[in-house]
Amino acid sequence: MQAARGTSLSPGGSGDNSPSVNPRRLRLVFAGIALVAFVVDQASKEWALRALADRDIALLGDWFGLTLVFNPGAAFGTGTRFTWVFSCLALVAMSVVLWLSRRLGSRLWAVGFGLLLGGVAGNFADRLFRAPGPMRGHVIDFFQLPNWPIFNVADICINAAAVVIVLQTFRGINLDGTREGAEAADEDGAPVKAEPEVSGPDTSEDAS
Repeated sequence: MQAARGTSLSPGGSGDNSPSVNPRRLRLVFAGIALVAFVVDQASKEWALRALADRDIALLGDWFGLTLVFNPGAAFGTGTRFTWVFSCLALVAMSVVLWLSRRLGSRLWAVGFGLLLGGVAGNFADRLFRAPGPMRGHVIDFFQLPNWPIFNVADICINAAAVVIVLQTFRGINLDGTREGAEAADEDGAPVKAEPEVSGPDTSEDAS
């Protein structure tokens, strides 16, 4: 059956460059990963409070162990007098991530943003609800490596998110799933090309 002039023969019939990504599914991936990261972080901190209250645990000798500390500042104990500043920065960061998440068009970006939101929210919850008071609470850290600041699950999530974000940026995949300087990309970063237009032969005849 002959196609009309300029009409694509693709099943969708649109012939555009729109990514074949389900936005609702990406939002579920983003929210699900953020929730899991937050819950695991908080559960691990509650375990550390009970299990490490009066002892340290050496898992790999001097290479890796568990030591409970209460951190009022940032990495390496910096900014201990400005806990409220870190709390405000965390609140701003979460707001920005939630705002930008509306544009998610890539599965990897959804994973990265989910890890970032869950990690930031995990440490923010400590600063909001733990002693010595709201917005001044100390973050619970317990993973220990040699010559490295003691950290927690939230910190792992934040650093994993940074790796994903750098990877996607290096690959040229934008937040909405499009590729820099090229056609649209699907959620895995593969370019999505438009179907070629197929036109039927011109059957018009000159009037005799």
